[in-house]
Amino acid sequence: MTASKKKSIILKTLKYLGITFVVIIGLLFLTPIIFADKIKEQIKKTANEKLSAELNYSDVSVSFFHHFPSLTLTLSDLNLNGSAPYAKEKFITAKEVSFGINVASLVFSKTVKIDQIYLSDCFINVKVNAKGEANYNIYKSSKPSNPKDSTETALKLERIEILNSKVIYDDQSTKVHFDAFGFNYLGKGDLNQSIFDLYSKAKVEKLNIVYEGEPYLMNKKIDADLITKVNVNSLSFFFQQNNLKINQLLVDFKGKFDFLKDGYNMDFVIKSNDSKLYDVFTALPPKYITWLSKTELKGNTNLLLTLKGDYIASQNVAPELDLDVKIDSGFVNYNKSAFPVSNLNLDIKTRVPSLNPDLAIIDAKNVSLNINQDYLKSKFYVTGVNTPDINADFKAKIDLGKLMSALGIPNVVLKGNLEGDAKVDGKFDQKKRLFPKTQGTIDLVNGYLKTPYYPNPITNITIKSKIDNQKGTYDDLKVKLKPAQFTFEGKPVFVDADLSNFDDLSYDIKAKGELDVNKIYKVFSQKGLDLDGFVKADVVLKGKQSDAEKGNYSKLNNKGTLELRNIGITSEYLAKKFIIKEGIFKINQDKMYFNNFLAAYGQSDFRMNGYLQNVFNYATTNTGVLRGSFKSSSRYINADEFMSETTSGTSVTANSAPKAEAKSGSTQTGVIIIPTNLNLNFTANAQKVNFDKLNLQNATGNLSMNKGKLTMQNTGFDLIGCKVTMNANYQAVTPQKANFDYAIKATDFDIKRAYNEIEVFRKMASAAEKAQGIVSLDYQLKGRLNANMEPVYPSLVGGGTLSVKDVKVRGLKMFTAVSKETNTESIKNPDLSKVDIKTTIKNNIMTVERFKFKFAGFRPRIEGKTTLDGKLNLKMRLGLPPFGIFGIPLTVTGTQDNPKIKVGKKSEDLEETKDTEE
Repeated sequence: MTASKKKSIILKTLKYLGITFVVIIGLLFLTPIIFADKIKEQIKKTANEKLSAELNYSDVSVSFFHHFPSLTLTLSDLNLNGSAPYAKEKFITAKEVSFGINVASLVFSKTVKIDQIYLSDCFINVKVNAKGEANYNIYKSSKPSNPKDSTETALKLERIEILNSKVIYDDQSTKVHFDAFGFNYLGKGDLNQSIFDLYSKAKVEKLNIVYEGEPYLMNKKIDADLITKVNVNSLSFFFQQNNLKINQLLVDFKGKFDFLKDGYNMDFVIKSNDSKLYDVFTALPPKYITWLSKTELKGNTNLLLTLKGDYIASQNVAPELDLDVKIDSGFVNYNKSAFPVSNLNLDIKTRVPSLNPDLAIIDAKNVSLNINQDYLKSKFYVTGVNTPDINADFKAKIDLGKLMSALGIPNVVLKGNLEGDAKVDGKFDQKKRLFPKTQGTIDLVNGYLKTPYYPNPITNITIKSKIDNQKGTYDDLKVKLKPAQFTFEGKPVFVDADLSNFDDLSYDIKAKGELDVNKIYKVFSQKGLDLDGFVKADVVLKGKQSDAEKGNYSKLNNKGTLELRNIGITSEYLAKKFIIKEGIFKINQDKMYFNNFLAAYGQSDFRMNGYLQNVFNYATTNTGVLRGSFKSSSRYINADEFMSETTSGTSVTANSAPKAEAKSGSTQTGVIIIPTNLNLNFTANAQKVNFDKLNLQNATGNLSMNKGKLTMQNTGFDLIGCKVTMNANYQAVTPQKANFDYAIKATDFDIKRAYNEIEVFRKMASAAEKAQGIVSLDYQLKGRLNANMEPVYPSLVGGGTLSVKDVKVRGLKMFTAVSKETNTESIKNPDLSKVDIKTTIKNNIMTVERFKFKFAGFRPRIEGKTTLDGKLNLKMRLGLPPFGIFGIPLTVTGTQDNPKIKVGKKSEDLEETKDTEE
């Protein structure tokens, strides 16, 4: 073949290739233009049909060149809102979202097929509220398509790619939160099938995982190769091969995850075998990373975490968590310490069925280390938390200062020589009086502790302790501290104790020293607490609990002094802290005497003199009863501050009258609870007492508390200028309910002043608004109080006499109605004098005995019944002037606000409301 012919063939080939190339380039430009409208129309139609959330974007384009060689439709500046209840909040925002179009489907099919999705610079914000409602449920369930429809859009994904994006997952129902920054993902698979394998590669520049507010992973790099089998029909995921790299730690993750109707089913296995100890620490929270940079770490680790079972929050169903940790031949040396930790071995298996700590099993087969010749060896097996069964063996001879230096534990300086040898075997159950069989000693000498919370250390710490229990019961438990001592702020504190038989405690205790509680508290600072106080003790306590309880005082040897200042006491029975401002106790046998004892509770102040008895038993046991007798004086007592606080979901007074009901779901303060382990007698006086908006003056009386019951005898006080005396009994039945009975006498009670100044009087005697004058009261009443310390009307039973003296009634609706019915103007505003009104109360009804009075020549006579919520059924005879021989019979029904008057004797019975809790 000649050279010219070869040249001709080459030119023709190049010509045809050029034409083909131009045609292809032309098609690449023209195809998007030709089919652009069709693609845009179908994408928009599909979005409207398939998405229940609001979708917005700034621009749309079709091109082969965004993700060559794929034909893609690109939405710019996309904003997709979430599903309810997050319909107004962004779910996905992205700079660009591109959909890969199957070109063949444009030409040969009525269906526009989307087989690829690309997201660039996007923010995916997943939210789940406490009820489990999520913002990602944006896809509508589609109705069967009409075969006559001209064109459809089908999602038949084969590729998902996410570039340079951020993902936030915040699930308040499970308390899980994670952030993924710099998230890059590539997923491939036939996503059009109902069951398919998804091959994924993922990289995260920074991953944060937080559970229940506690950070677990922070600023971690992730590199993962994943193979996941997905079953769309059953919404299940099977993780077949998942190799993760968290910073330097290689992790294998396998398992499955199924969506249930009201929860999840999971079976996860996460393990890292034959990893370096150093690599494990690179995956830990950031506070360890700084430590890691200064620490030499060696050793091999094996980690295994499994989570298996159903998680259904509404049924309190949770999976089982297992965690196995092994460290072999570990070596730790912080900041080139001269005393590194070697032979660090750890073999711990933890099992938590149903994520319930009470069912937890911790099996530590080996926890050991060496520092030169020093050693620590331990193993233990524990089941349960509240009543644990413990089998443990502990041996140690170690310099704590060297250990702290080698481990580089920050902020705390701890020194001293610790020696211990102890074996424990058995169950701890306080209710059943069980204590594990124990035999051991733990000694610490030359101890030293300094924390960042206080500039000066605790020094000269010495603890010589021995514990022995051969039977596994409280009565065989023996504890010796001979001695325990330390020095703080230059002041030594010394304790020597020998305790045995914790069922009938035999004690021999010597304690001497001064302690500034404020400063010692700061050494062990705890967030949310604050306490000032000073204790000075020089006491000797020797005896037996039963001798103190039986009064065998000759067998006791308790003596010494205890000085307290600004000490706070908390109790489950009190809403606030009780502060002992100043008090010197002198101990003599079972009694603790005190003089000019100053205390405060909230706004209340107390000065007391007297004694307490059986204090040691009360302080050290749950059954000890504190006895005592003292005088108390106060300038001011706010009794409302002693109320407990409870939240009630239902009305405590559901059977009471409407005015006494507590609304469902209301927050209730709770009744005042008198502790059952108190037997105290008070002779008390207070210049001012505030109780439920009553301002009492010059309160005096004798009070006693015994077995949870408060008794007041010869109690008196001044209220709005009236002398009141009262005897009463009070006892809480539950934190929301209490029983009471009292007898009260009030002399010369000013009605107008009472209505203006006493809220409870306005509520119970609203008719007194326009009355004025003086009355006296002699009444006995018993019943029940609800959680707001309000009387439950149907429970009230009692009776007494109301004596009226020079009372002017103005605007009382009942007399106004009688005046109108009888055409007698003078009866509208009667003046009453020297009238005794006797009443009884039962089943929410007050029965008024017959009484007579005179005014303006008329002689009315009234008797009948009225309910405590204002319904009336009264009989009245209006005796006419001059002597009342002739009269008009009347009946009064209706309510106090709307009385109905009829001439005649026929009346209506009122319905009783009985107390259902009686």
